Amino acid sequence: MVQKYQSPVRVYKHPFELVMVAYEKRFPTCPQIPVFLGSEVLRESRSADGAVHVVERSCRLRVEAPRLLRKIAGVEHVVFVQRNVLNWKERTLFIEAHNETFASRVVVKESCSYRVHPENEDWTCFEQSASLDIRSFFGFESALEKIAMRQYTASVKRGKEVIEHYLNELISQGTSHIPRWTPALAREEDAPSQTGQREPNSLEVCGLGSAQDPAPESVSTDGDKLDADYIERCLGHLTPMQESCLVQLRRWLQETHKGKIPKDEHILRFLRARDFHLDRAREMLCQSLSWRKQHQVDLLLETWRPPALLEEFYAGGWHYQDIDGRPLYILRLGHMDTKGLMKAVGEEVLLQHILSVNEEGQKRCEGNTKQFGRPISSWTCLVDLEGLSLRHLWRPGVKALLRMIEVVEDNYPETLGRLLIVRAPRVFPVLWTLVRKSKISPFINENTRQKFLIYSGSNYQGPGGLVDYLDKDVIPDFLGGECLVTVEILERESVITWDFDILRGDVVFSLYHAKQAPTPGPPRASGQLTDRGWALGADFSCVEAPLICREGESIQGSHVTRWPGVYLLQWQMHSPPTSVACSLPGVEDVLTSLHSPGPRCKLLYYYEVLASEDFRGSMSSLESCASRFSQLSAATSSSSAPSHSSSLVSR
Repeated sequence: MVQKYQSPVRVYKHPFELVMVAYEKRFPTCPQIPVFLGSEVLRESRSADGAVHVVERSCRLRVEAPRLLRKIAGVEHVVFVQRNVLNWKERTLFIEAHNETFASRVVVKESCSYRVHPENEDWTCFEQSASLDIRSFFGFESALEKIAMRQYTASVKRGKEVIEHYLNELISQGTSHIPRWTPALAREEDAPSQTGQREPNSLEVCGLGSAQDPAPESVSTDGDKLDADYIERCLGHLTPMQESCLVQLRRWLQETHKGKIPKDEHILRFLRARDFHLDRAREMLCQSLSWRKQHQVDLLLETWRPPALLEEFYAGGWHYQDIDGRPLYILRLGHMDTKGLMKAVGEEVLLQHILSVNEEGQKRCEGNTKQFGRPISSWTCLVDLEGLSLRHLWRPGVKALLRMIEVVEDNYPETLGRLLIVRAPRVFPVLWTLVRKSKISPFINENTRQKFLIYSGSNYQGPGGLVDYLDKDVIPDFLGGECLVTVEILERESVITWDFDILRGDVVFSLYHAKQAPTPGPPRASGQLTDRGWALGADFSCVEAPLICREGESIQGSHVTRWPGVYLLQWQMHSPPTSVACSLPGVEDVLTSLHSPGPRCKLLYYYEVLASEDFRGSMSSLESCASRFSQLSAATSSSSAPSHSSSLVSR
């Protein structure tokens, strides 16, 4: 089998002439490349005007292979013949190389090119391709193939570093500019005759074709080629062979695929799903592209509108991001009537909704990549299983779930960065066994399974739990997290009203005013309500005296605002002297709080903002726009959270 390598475009941000001087420093020996034992010039020629310089070298490379393999081969080094065609006028260097040692058994071919960047004439582009064909080698073909490709990809990376080393050396020595080539007057006897003779161009000298032949693909300046810096910046660090697989698969799609070419991030996901096995990744991607076209998935985000029942009773939605910047999706599976939903809207509608979630997840990954300035290609899913029972093991429902998992695995590989399963009940092992023993289990590859983190009971709290993956101010309050209530008042003398019942524990209720909302960011210290540097009386003030509320009490109250700005409602767990605070979710935040282990308080609360002329002073006539269950856990604090609420709907 022929192994191929194709590099992305690597850019040296230096002029072509300076890069060429750095390149020549690699010969005749190069201490920076230990396996390069030396070289000698076999033939050399120049064109009459000095524009084209052709050099043919014999290069000796040390064999880095197991001793047994070297002994069988009977050699300690191999010889390669390299032919360089440097054209100062066109500012190009073409390199062709092949092996002489074992040429009848092993065929190695390499092509490289240096050329001027198409958009910046002071930069230089480099591309490299190679092929390895091991026809026979004493029965060690497979071993030699692996060794050869490993050494070659290592030399690819080292070669770029060597050029940069010599560039830096030249600059440190005061050589930062090399004048461009200018034509010199050729002697009359050396000049081309008037009978149609002409000077051969660089491609002809190299033996790559005539002037009328199109330039070979390896030296084109196609703007659709991948840039190595772009890969590192937008897709993440890849090994040379992984880069090669991406470049080859992308090029194959450009040449053969009829329709929209997937984004590079999407192509890379399929390569990762198949461990960068090019043929298998190509097959998987082609099947997925056909599926997307058949079901018009590319238009899903523009056309999909979930039915009203699904919007009302589907307990899932996007909620900020995890500590690595991945978008975070929260699903309260245990609180969904999956049987009722499926009967009401049908399996296909649920599948369409799941697909829309995955499409939105990819879109959010792209947004977070731009926002955080680093590659983010996957998202995190937090699944709360509290309430999961045998009623969720309805056979048609489980069958539909398995089908959805199969569709997602086939068409959205490597989009799930982490799956956090919390509060798994006793029935969960039964459901998990069904998934593992199902026909789709082989499609959930080992990479995906390693991303599953399952917490039963309360072991998701504390070190080793959710705080290892989510900032405290992102963990929803029903899991003992921190979420800050912010109520924005635009006009003075508005009325904030509240009505809450203490169902468990004792709490302290307080109301604060601030000129602006606390900024989102890293978790604050325990008990810190406001931004670092805020001073009580200057940046915020307490407008209602703290009120201790006992278990079983029902509290009503109101506050007439004197100033516009942001008002912060806070319920704090009252257990002196080690009370820990917890803020409730914002006005739009509908993440409900349910039972969690350990010391906690639980309350049912209502609040509303009224214009002063609409307020009658009677709490019995209050029709609140917000009603929530919440709880305050000793595992939480009053650290503030982002002022924007989550879009997650829970029932």
